Amino acid sequence: MKLSRYTKRAIVGGGISMIIILLGTVLLGELSGYKAKELIKNSVDGLNTLCNTIALASATILALLLTLLGVSSSSDSKLKRDHYMHLLQIAKLDTFVFVASVISFLLFNLPITESENVPANWYDGIYYLTLTISSGLSAALIVVVLMLYNTVVNIIKIVGLGLQDHPLAQVKEEEVKE
Repeated sequence: MKLSRYTKRAIVGGGISMIIILLGTVLLGELSGYKAKELIKNSVDGLNTLCNTIALASATILALLLTLLGVSSSSDSKLKRDHYMHLLQIAKLDTFVFVASVISFLLFNLPITESENVPANWYDGIYYLTLTISSGLSAALIVVVLMLYNTVVNIIKIVGLGLQDHPLAQVKEEEVKE
């Protein structure tokens, strides 16, 4: 499936967000002076809340896509196939974010810091893995929201404002013959 310039822009925005989130959390972890095991213990509640919030947001976005689809199909303005392919891309990515956040929530609930069998040198890796996962999930949700924003703006321009020369607006056959 070909990515539109809007999707590419959203992915760049998500990538920048991920870098900022990851660097910020790593720097704060380093500045705190705590050991990785203590950082994991202290961050588990926040990670669980983050995963729950992302799962809730992505499930809500998926439901709202149905409303967006209804508005798109019932309008007088006709939208090109690319518009619906963009909605499909959003739905696929949003579903992935939902599943990944639920799986991450379950993994973050494992009592890893309570186990005596985990070697002490593993905690650094586990800590950075949790940071990477939480940053990735946050960035992926940002990408979904940016993609959805672009879609809403396009629908407002085509359906609400009646732009007919928009790249996603399908020109009616009667207008072409005139």
